[in-house]
Amino acid sequence: MLDAIKVLLVEDDAAVRIGSEQALQLAGFPVESFESAERAVCCIKPGMRAIVVSDVKLPGMDGLGLLRHVVDLERDIPVILVTGHGDVTMAVNAMRAGAYDFIEKPFPSEHLAEVVSRAAEKRRLTLEVETLRNRLRNWAGIEAALLGRSPLIEQVRHTILDLADTSANVVVIGETGTGKELVARAIHQLSARREKPFVAVDCGAIPDTLIESELFGYERGAFTGAHQRKEGQFQLAGGGSLFLDEIVNLPLPTQSKFLRALQERRVQSLGGKKPVPVDVRIIAASNVPLEEEVRTGRFRQDVYYRVNEFRITLPPLRERDDILHLANEFLPEAGTELGRPCRKISEAAAQVLLRYQWPGNVRELRNVIRRAILLASDVIEPEHLSVMSVDPDPATPLCGGPAPVDSSLKEIADAAAADAERQAIRRVLQATKGNKSEAARLLRTDYKTLHLKMKQYGIPAGQFRQ
Repeated sequence: MLDAIKVLLVEDDAAVRIGSEQALQLAGFPVESFESAERAVCCIKPGMRAIVVSDVKLPGMDGLGLLRHVVDLERDIPVILVTGHGDVTMAVNAMRAGAYDFIEKPFPSEHLAEVVSRAAEKRRLTLEVETLRNRLRNWAGIEAALLGRSPLIEQVRHTILDLADTSANVVVIGETGTGKELVARAIHQLSARREKPFVAVDCGAIPDTLIESELFGYERGAFTGAHQRKEGQFQLAGGGSLFLDEIVNLPLPTQSKFLRALQERRVQSLGGKKPVPVDVRIIAASNVPLEEEVRTGRFRQDVYYRVNEFRITLPPLRERDDILHLANEFLPEAGTELGRPCRKISEAAAQVLLRYQWPGNVRELRNVIRRAILLASDVIEPEHLSVMSVDPDPATPLCGGPAPVDSSLKEIADAAAADAERQAIRRVLQATKGNKSEAARLLRTDYKTLHLKMKQYGIPAGQFRQ
């Protein structure tokens, strides 16, 4: 059986070792045998689906020394000790030290199989309980990262848990703002690669002429301006996960080199003399189905098959039934960050939120709530949501498309939105004493966007420094 508990058998007497191995195999256990404890030690790891059966009297490290090693590594791994000396004191001390059981030589093969069966069942149950505990801990982490109560989102969470600890490459499909990078980070954090880097690359934000050097790196002198060697994102993500956002934007020539890197697990930097090995898991994202891009010839079919080993599709917000739940989640969060506590969303405002189509999805909803808080005093009303192109007329069907808006009203709404944005930037810069990096984090934007907004609104950072 693929999930059977293995027996690590340590016995220096060849005849006894072979006889014990055969008896255990006949009982249905996979067995790995060692003639010394030193050889077995390197195979004993925390969390392994195995138990240890060891003779006490061994050359070099004896069975008691091996027991101490296993207990220090993971106390829940059952260790069965075997001795031919009938030493009761030794048996008692071994059990106190953490041994699961003790067998005296000579012993019938049926007795060995019986004791090993009990130990294997104990190990199986221990691992099962730990798996359930980890799944509960991981579930709490996913709920914190991927908000919502919609059954569609619940299914996404289950899928993440199921595939995170596999080696499969993953494609995340979803509209802008649905949380594709959040899903990618959750997959990484729940995988065995969690201690290694998570490197994110926005394929649409890098010019075609620079994308290869960004992914694969370059050597000094590879091109004009290459004054020193630079590692690519493949190398920087070594041992971890490489997240390629909007992978459809990879130019076709780069897709060819990307495919070679996936197939050979090696990359060659620009100007490099030989390829270097890389170990990364690819998590790609796209806001359009990759099959359509393959059909139109904009995306290579062989690359598609390589990255699309597993797929997660994120539902748009308009298809979820938890819009108000999310809005109420964002309310205290934004109020705390912006220093403007807001008590609730009125029923009329809630209807406005439900009628909107949310082309920007969860990201847009979060931003709308943040802007509304800056305009409201205590309760968010429909007029505080005027930044949205929504007709608050109750006759508009829920989740219907946005109604036409009079141009003069739109100008007023745009002006209100700009003023709210300006005031929000000034408040956060004041709170961070002009620290633009920290301000960008609190405003949930990037440094470059904040810099451009400050320039647009004529906000000098220097006036906030103390």
